[in-house]
Amino acid sequence: MDLSKAFDPQHPLVLVGCGRMGGAMARGWLERGLAPEAFVVIDPAGAPDFAPDVRQFPSIDKMPRDLAPAAVILAVKPYMVEQAVGQLAQLAEKDPLVISVAAGIQLASLEAVFESSVRVMPNTPAAIGKGMMVAVAANAVSQAKKALASDLMAAAGDVLWVDDESMMDAVTGVSGSGPAYIFALTEAMAAAGVTHGLPHDVASRLARQTVIGAACLMEQSPHMTASELREQVTSPGGTTAAALDILRGEEGFGPLLEKAIGAATRRSQDLAK
Repeated sequence: MDLSKAFDPQHPLVLVGCGRMGGAMARGWLERGLAPEAFVVIDPAGAPDFAPDVRQFPSIDKMPRDLAPAAVILAVKPYMVEQAVGQLAQLAEKDPLVISVAAGIQLASLEAVFESSVRVMPNTPAAIGKGMMVAVAANAVSQAKKALASDLMAAAGDVLWVDDESMMDAVTGVSGSGPAYIFALTEAMAAAGVTHGLPHDVASRLARQTVIGAACLMEQSPHMTASELREQVTSPGGTTAAALDILRGEEGFGPLLEKAIGAATRRSQDLAK
């Protein structure tokens, strides 16, 4: 979508928090045609270096009161969301689309002030436009606003909507925390290489590029499942098959990841209480 038609100076897109995640989304929006004069950044650090012409305010209370934002994105730390929502409450009668990308913030806390609220669980690759953005909308969100939310989130990666907010805890366990599992796998592969005689720098390079290459291959093979890609590289009785016999065993990847994702899911549930 060309964002130049979605916002204007009087009905801008407001970004609260322009750190790594917010900054990545901001860059994507501007690349998709968002005009700087229709974009407001609220962050004490000022406007991002790549967008010096956007309107910027150090805090919410410095924003002009006559603005009627079409959408507000909350990209602050979770502990700051309640305060931000309270300070933005004056906008409620204008019914802007409000999107929170802060982890663990439930729709109810947003809906208490803004009817048109969307909760998004991103992950860290969103910082380079390769994220997994999982969203759930309040009942009052119109289809038009939901479409706008999709267009905004697409600047950070793939967008998936779920209908049941209770799924967001498992979403956190799979995709929200998931990048860390891949990084841990890379560390473990490198460590195993060292154990079996490789210099540390060689093992680290092999593990890192193997993970990067496998991810790129999967991205460029949209019609193949992960299982099919695995089978392509596995010859019966070969070296890969010998390794997979261990990884797919009773104490291998499957049971370990089930426990790990279960722990992350339960922790997400606990944090929401």
